[in-house]
Amino acid sequence: MAKLTQDELLAQFEELTLIELSEFVKAFEEKFEVTAAAAVAVAGPGAPAAAAEAEAEQDEFDVILEGAGDKKIQVIKVVRELTSLGLKEAKDLVDGTPKPVLEKVAKDVAEKAAESLKAAGASVTVK
Repeated sequence: MAKLTQDELLAQFEELTLIELSEFVKAFEEKFEVTAAAAVAVAGPGAPAAAAEAEAEQDEFDVILEGAGDKKIQVIKVVRELTSLGLKEAKDLVDGTPKPVLEKVAKDVAEKAAESLKAAGASVTVK
C-alpha cells in the first residue's frame, strides 16, 4: 500500500461523518495506546489570574422575566415569539414571574430577547 500524504489523509477525513470520525479516533487511541486529549501546559506564576479571568467570562446567559408590567398581552406575545410556547404556556410563564424565559443562550441572543421584552413593557434580568 502506498503511503498517503498529510493532505491526502485530510481529504479522506473530510469525507467522513462526525460519527465515523469519532469511531476512527477511538480505534486510533486503542491501537496506538494514546489519547487525543489536548496537552495541558504547566502553569507559571501568572496562570491563576488568567484562570480567574476565564472563569469570570461567562458565555451562557439566562433571560429572567421579573414582571409583565401594564402590557401583559404584549409580553405574552413576545414570550411566544422567543420560546415557541403555546398561548397557555406563555401566559402561565408570564403569570408566574419571576421565571426564566430563555436559559443558557449566547450573550447577543440574551440581549436581543431582553430588549424585546423591555420594549413590550416587561421587567427583565439577564444573568
